[in-house]
Amino acid sequence: MKQIITIDFYFQNLEHIPIIDVRSPGEFAKGQIPDAHNVDLFTDEERTIVGTAYKKVSQERAIELGYEFVTPKLNEFINKSIEIAPEKVVVVHCWRGGMRSSAFADHLIEHGFKKVYVIENGYKSFRNYVLRSFEEPFNLKILGGYTGTGKTEILHFLEKKGQQVVDLEGLAHHRGSVFGGIDLPPQPTTEQFENKLFSILRRLNSNIPIWIEDESRIIGNVSIPNLFYLRMRVMPVYFLNIPLEKRIEHLVNTYANLSQNKLAGAISRISKKLGYDKAKFALDALENKNYNQVVEIILFYYDKYYLKGLQKREESSIQTLEITSANHEEIADILISLIDQNNG
Repeated sequence: MKQIITIDFYFQNLEHIPIIDVRSPGEFAKGQIPDAHNVDLFTDEERTIVGTAYKKVSQERAIELGYEFVTPKLNEFINKSIEIAPEKVVVVHCWRGGMRSSAFADHLIEHGFKKVYVIENGYKSFRNYVLRSFEEPFNLKILGGYTGTGKTEILHFLEKKGQQVVDLEGLAHHRGSVFGGIDLPPQPTTEQFENKLFSILRRLNSNIPIWIEDESRIIGNVSIPNLFYLRMRVMPVYFLNIPLEKRIEHLVNTYANLSQNKLAGAISRISKKLGYDKAKFALDALENKNYNQVVEIILFYYDKYYLKGLQKREESSIQTLEITSANHEEIADILISLIDQNNG
């Protein structure tokens, strides 16, 4: 049996059922519903050919070409679908028109599938659902501090201690500076970053605190959703003022073992902002493995940049905490105690 469903119905009732995305590999790579499996009816090249025929010849010709491409692969599709959904109950979607997913659902039913749900308007409806979700008035607590404060590590300790946390840099595969992508996996597309953020947020309680790091709108090459970013900008900031030497020590521990060539390349890319003399000193220090000096020079730029962003916030929303400890777990405990006091 085939049943057309809305994306709302899927998330309310069917997330436990395997989901198959029949779009092309390129479409799937750009962004996908969480936990979806790709059974690509067309390769990217085949999809282009079919789409061109649809626009320039006729719908009938596009359908005819589609069958020519798909027919030799039908048995492979069935076998792969059974691997994904051995109970033979599955959710299917394509981009938005429904032609690919509906035809695929019919094919599955003809080959013994008991129930196939087809998402109305496909992946496009999911994307609209994702973007609407960022309108939620999340109770965000913004963790602020100059570069080297160890905000990501503190977030991880907050999460271990039962706090709700969203690690934006972890989702983006980027540490948030020109050095941020060194030796990390490739970044997702902005679209998939949004999908992953949605997937995490929907499992959190928006009424109780959600800890998140103070970020620029853009993390590496991905952008924080506009509505969510605007929410971040008006929520309370807990600014951790940690001594410079502690921050330098943390950054040296983080970056000193990374690729020297990539570090040098990153310094070169911000040489104009640093000032060419400072950039040369930093590169010379890097060559001599004087990492403390490298970090101190770089922080001169990043501290000014972060302070500029901080000053754009309402002063009353910023709570500065003078922190002498470099122990991230202790700092997490301080933050939790502070929230408990405020809630009390």
